[in-house]
Amino acid sequence: MKRVVATARGRVQRVGYREHVYNETFERDISGYVKNLDTGEVEIVAEGGEQDLRDFISEINIIRRPIAVKSFTVRWEEATGEYATFEITRGDSQEEIAERMDYAGKVLHSIDMKLDQSLQLQHTMLDKQDQMLDKQDQGLRLQHTMLDKQDQMLDKQDQMLDKQDQGLRLQHTMLDKQDQMLDKQDQGLQLQHTMLDKQDQMLDKQDQGLQLRHTMLDKQDQMLQIGIETKEEILGLRKDTGKYLDDEFKEIKKELAAIKGALARAGIQV
Repeated sequence: MKRVVATARGRVQRVGYREHVYNETFERDISGYVKNLDTGEVEIVAEGGEQDLRDFISEINIIRRPIAVKSFTVRWEEATGEYATFEITRGDSQEEIAERMDYAGKVLHSIDMKLDQSLQLQHTMLDKQDQMLDKQDQGLRLQHTMLDKQDQMLDKQDQMLDKQDQGLRLQHTMLDKQDQMLDKQDQGLQLQHTMLDKQDQMLDKQDQGLQLRHTMLDKQDQMLQIGIETKEEILGLRKDTGKYLDDEFKEIKKELAAIKGALARAGIQV
């Protein structure tokens, strides 16, 4: 156990400094007293554990409005154990009343200043809130405008998607028809190959002159080339639509008619 004898000088009387010292002993195992001196200083005598006393000294050597400890002297001694608790040593009643009145006036003035600051701060905050509300209103109006435009854009997108769907359905229909036509053309080409096979057999059996054989072979080569070109042209039709498809079909029909005419002129019945 140790004893500390401390003297605080500065603005330490009639500012609630003794109450502050007293409050700092509540959670510490400290006994002793604090009192005002006639010199305007405050004397503190405290006994307790060394660490508690060091922490206690740190908390009472302060400058915290309205308290202002300008100088603080400390003397360490051995504890005597003569104090059971920590007390505030009061002076005569008139002096204590005057000190409390002074302190209360300072506290009220401080409260009044803080209230003025608080009101000014509230007015500033209200002004800022009004500005924020105005900006929020502007933002809401802008959002409504943007939402209206988005709705219009969505309507147009829906219309475009409907048209795209119709276009895709039309393309699928055309592709299906093209597939059917290609299947029929493949069947026609298969039939042509079969016919060519039969024609080769017939040509082997027929004992015609070399001129006629060369002529028929030339015509067969032309037919094969025409068949290959026809298939390639038909495959190209899958990428075209509309009038191009109709024109190509007319061209194919003309070529098929030419093939049939050539076969007929050659004496071959199809």
